[in-house]
Amino acid sequence: MSSSSANSSPTIDHTSPYFIASSDNPNYVLVTSVFNGVGFNSWKRSMMISLAGKNKIGFIDGSITKPSDSNPSFSNWFRVNSMVISWILNSLHKNIVDSVLFLQTASEIWTELNHRYAQSDGALLYQIQQQLYSISQGSEDFSTYFTKLSKIWDELRIVQGIPPCSCDSATAIHKFLEYQRLIQLLMGLNESYKIICGQILMMKPLPSVSTVYSLII
Repeated sequence: MSSSSANSSPTIDHTSPYFIASSDNPNYVLVTSVFNGVGFNSWKRSMMISLAGKNKIGFIDGSITKPSDSNPSFSNWFRVNSMVISWILNSLHKNIVDSVLFLQTASEIWTELNHRYAQSDGALLYQIQQQLYSISQGSEDFSTYFTKLSKIWDELRIVQGIPPCSCDSATAIHKFLEYQRLIQLLMGLNESYKIICGQILMMKPLPSVSTVYSLII
């Protein structure tokens, strides 16, 4: 059902982006970590997943535009736009909230945050690779270390943007990247894992990262 038809009726269809569930409220927090100026891409990814689940992406990417005040759908747009703004503000540190509070639409806030905090692919790739080369297990348990490493790999995967393909070249690239992640994982482990690292590296073919995780656990 289109947005226009959904809003011409007193009851808004649940498939419409103008639909607000009974569980939704302005105090709802979409992500677990408030954005404080660091780790924008991870925060953005989490926000987009949550907003997509609520069918509200159109309010941040600009595809759902503000209707005229006389349009019958204006009140519904205004209500949902205000709700999405509240969700975004609830996920920001107070210092950042103060700087975007008076922007009128969720899309304007989203665009401003992207302009302010999103990095170019080159700068972001450099930062992620720097994190990969410096990370090690240290005093953390293996599961915590693996989770931190996996988060960095996920960020890198998004930046690299390797398209899905079943051709031989793509398969070879993914295999190379998997081996690269395996080596990064093993290099950061503490000395107490030295023996099992040696055993893993002797395997032919090398196991997947998920298999190594199970072995070490």
